[in-house]
Amino acid sequence: MNKILLLLAVIIYTGSAMAQMPGGMPVGMGGNGTGPGNIGHLYGKLTDADGKPVSDASVMLMRKKTDSVTKKIKEVLVKAMITKANGDFSFDELPVKGNLQLKISSSGYKAAEQTVSFMPKMEPGAAKPAAGAMPSFDKDLGNIKLTTDSKQLQDVTITSVAPPIRLSADKKIFNVEKNIMSAGGTGLDVMRNVPSVNVDIDGNVTLRNAAPQILVDGRPTTLTLDQIPADAIESVEVITNPSAKYDASGGGAGILNIVLKKNKKTGYNGNVRAGVDKRGAVNGGGDFSFRQNKFNFTAAVNVNQNKGRTTGTTERLNLLDTPQTSVNQSNYNRTTGGFLFGKFGLDYFVTNRTTLSLTGIRVHGQFNPHENIDISTDSLFNSGKISTASNRVTAGSREFNGQGLVFGLKHIFPKEGEEITVDANLFSGRNKNNSLYTTNFLSKSGTVTNTELQKAIGSGSDKNFVIQTDYVLPFSKITKLEAGARAAIRSRINANNNYIYNGNEYQLIPSAVSNYQNSDNVYAAYTTLSSSIKNFSYKVGLRAEHSDYTGTLTNTGEKFKNSYPVSLFPSVFLSQQLSNKQQLQLSYSRRINRPNFFQLIPFTDYTDKLNITKGNPNLVPEFTQSLELSYLKTFKGNNSFLASVYYKHTVNLITRYLTQEVDPVSGTNQLINTYINANSSYSTGAEATAQNYLTKWWDISTNVNVYNSKVNTSNVTAASQGALWSMFGKFNSNFKLPKNYAIQLTTTYQSKTNLPVNTNGGGGPPWMQSQSSSQGYILPSWGMDLAFKKSFLKNNAAAITLSISDIFKTRVSNQYSSSEYFTQTYNRLRDPQMVRLNFSYRFGKIDASLFKRKSNKGEMNATEGVQ
Repeated sequence: MNKILLLLAVIIYTGSAMAQMPGGMPVGMGGNGTGPGNIGHLYGKLTDADGKPVSDASVMLMRKKTDSVTKKIKEVLVKAMITKANGDFSFDELPVKGNLQLKISSSGYKAAEQTVSFMPKMEPGAAKPAAGAMPSFDKDLGNIKLTTDSKQLQDVTITSVAPPIRLSADKKIFNVEKNIMSAGGTGLDVMRNVPSVNVDIDGNVTLRNAAPQILVDGRPTTLTLDQIPADAIESVEVITNPSAKYDASGGGAGILNIVLKKNKKTGYNGNVRAGVDKRGAVNGGGDFSFRQNKFNFTAAVNVNQNKGRTTGTTERLNLLDTPQTSVNQSNYNRTTGGFLFGKFGLDYFVTNRTTLSLTGIRVHGQFNPHENIDISTDSLFNSGKISTASNRVTAGSREFNGQGLVFGLKHIFPKEGEEITVDANLFSGRNKNNSLYTTNFLSKSGTVTNTELQKAIGSGSDKNFVIQTDYVLPFSKITKLEAGARAAIRSRINANNNYIYNGNEYQLIPSAVSNYQNSDNVYAAYTTLSSSIKNFSYKVGLRAEHSDYTGTLTNTGEKFKNSYPVSLFPSVFLSQQLSNKQQLQLSYSRRINRPNFFQLIPFTDYTDKLNITKGNPNLVPEFTQSLELSYLKTFKGNNSFLASVYYKHTVNLITRYLTQEVDPVSGTNQLINTYINANSSYSTGAEATAQNYLTKWWDISTNVNVYNSKVNTSNVTAASQGALWSMFGKFNSNFKLPKNYAIQLTTTYQSKTNLPVNTNGGGGPPWMQSQSSSQGYILPSWGMDLAFKKSFLKNNAAAITLSISDIFKTRVSNQYSSSEYFTQTYNRLRDPQMVRLNFSYRFGKIDASLFKRKSNKGEMNATEGVQ
């Protein structure tokens, strides 16, 4: 009987709704259905007075709307359904504007009705939400008893369209979809447009001139940013001062959390894309999502080809040579290859409150780097004249394969705000590489007098397993406790053999073999308490972490290990809401940066004799204490301004250092790039970020960071460099033009600054050893990027994007280094004036309920059971 009555009501209300909408638009569109931005999700459970489920009850969502003909307000149907056997009901894709009326009826029970308001209503004594903060789009109505008055629905705010940048006092959220510059690129291209983040030409990412911790969907990953396609990224969260809830590792630079795209709409939708750059490197891929009833499936595949070019020069004065010599070097690098990225996800909605999820990632890449270096050495004086010249050609290949699997469980309790999540993340990868070095020694006339051949063959694997659980317990509407535990278990194996040609065959050099394996484990637990008193709110937390490290040189059997005792990492966040949409926040945190296996392995790697590296097993973790004061002001029209002053102090800073050792291959003294613990370092500065909507068609974002930093290396023989004042700025301008054209202009500027610390691997051209950040600096540089976009077809489903990076070829890396061994300057230019053309087409996104409407049961039964 209830189903018959509900069907009649749906027919009546549907006819009324269609009469008010042009062109016979079906219910669910134009504000009453599944149009763009309708992403609200309300659900609950009907029970009787004894708590038993009420099945087959009719539940309808209504909305008032003005009749365009009569100008009278009428009530139209949004969605309707019958409760399941367990009393559950659920509505997806609700309109994001206006009020909704929930109406419940069932034979033998009193009718229930309540209004759902989407305007925020502050509870007495509760602090106002931070400007730019985003609410959850999922709302649990709890257990609704039909024999008594309905449980009052707490208000919720839903924002239909995400702005390019959302600002809050504790993080910035950058919406990648609005960034047309990164179309067809990788995660590095995305980071180049994120406020506060600087990316050099070698792909090293710094946040406030230090290396941040990179997370993907809140989890650690072994993927590098150039292995993640930009089209797979939804947003980037910049967290400059993380709370105790986050992993304490990563030093004091903060966290960059990459949020991958995931379907949230019922039905099916997807997109396909393809592109090419000026060198003929292609990119392409597609995404597909399908959500129906209890299942949500997503799949994505991307392919990116690379045809990179890099040029550079190096000038070095060797101070210890007798007589002193000057070395001039020019290099040309060419890399070809590409990578394939695949991802799938499956969510199973067990009930309205329990969700199981499974996500898989697969990456395969292969690159063929080629390098040509011309080197000349001359003495500065005529006495003991030295003059040599050589040419070295390197041909190689590098291949990597990675796969990951993430299992998640989330359960929401009937009590508002109480939930528990469990995540298990397994990621593993394998790599192999080989390089052939051919060095030709030249006479003054340029003829080859001698040739040296060297070969390096390497392989490796890594495994990462992370399991974490988090629990949220609200004591009241304004007070809640969060707690969690985490275990990260990692292991790596590396084999790297070096050979030299003796005239007949390649012979292994035992002293230049670098074979090892290691394990690195971190165990942690945390708790935080947050509450508010009127307009003042606070969040205090404490995290405890213990870690251990073991390593073995597999060719010698030598073992080494470190076990770090339990360390405590407190965090405090104090926030005061002021009048006129203003907010002040004071935050403090303590973090750790543990030496990784590249930095610890006690073996000299002669793979590249122009850039020899060695780890230091005596390294200890560095600890950073951060203090930050932030001010946030939201103006009319969603214009916002965020200003911060900060201070960071680090003890036992891990930094590069240069020393000398005898090369077992040549028997000569060689410079070795290793790592040390410096006494300390500090960084202090002020940062401002503004988001301004100047007109309906023009918005700009501006980020400026002025800072002073110094590394104290008084514990070693090298002299400490004086403190430097530096400035980093980024400007982004977006234009929405008529006929669906759009333009994006981005400019970055980096003044003279210290060399970044804690970057791993050799990187860059040969001979670029940069002892420590206290022994050199980077010269100023700037760059400008421009992108054009044209959207067309119905609902702007298709788009063509043309982007040009480093328009004026000014993004040059110039570095100066000095030490007791030499002084050196070098410059590099990588892929200037790169032009990319991309095409994309999305489908099913607007009419997401198509699959449901095809059902013979109609809209009413199709929505039944959607969780």
